[in-house]
Amino acid sequence: MEHKKRGFFEKLTGSIKVDDDDQDFKRKVIKGVKAEKENNWIEEAEEEAELTVDVYQTPADIIVQTMVAGVKPEDIELVIGRDMITIRGKREESRKIEEDNYFSKELYWGSFSRTMSLPQEIDPEEAEATEKHGLLTIKLPKIDKERKTSVKIKSI
Repeated sequence: MEHKKRGFFEKLTGSIKVDDDDQDFKRKVIKGVKAEKENNWIEEAEEEAELTVDVYQTPADIIVQTMVAGVKPEDIELVIGRDMITIRGKREESRKIEEDNYFSKELYWGSFSRTMSLPQEIDPEEAEATEKHGLLTIKLPKIDKERKTSVKIKSI
């Protein structure tokens, strides 16, 4: 049975995707036996989860939004280029609870990141980022390639 990398949603919810042709695994789960796949999400905590994002535009800006609830703004790293953005951080679990005491463990704790190409060039120097109630909003001003400027010539 091959091991596939789990998606952010699968890590976030603790769910697993089972192929229709994986009858052996389905039988193990139905019988209540803990299958190997079922426990891997805990061991994969060292991997970075991929953030889900909304990206949209206004006439002047490209807006990127993502949920970063439970992460302090100073623990989020933004790297912005003219045509790419990377959001990286880590959600730390503050309480220490023995694994045996959990009935359900669906929240994602650990490192996360997302790098994506932007649909058009932006001015990274003018970017703004705000966080409110766990929603990170990044405003990226578009570069207006049609804008023209007159330059007055000085005599020296």
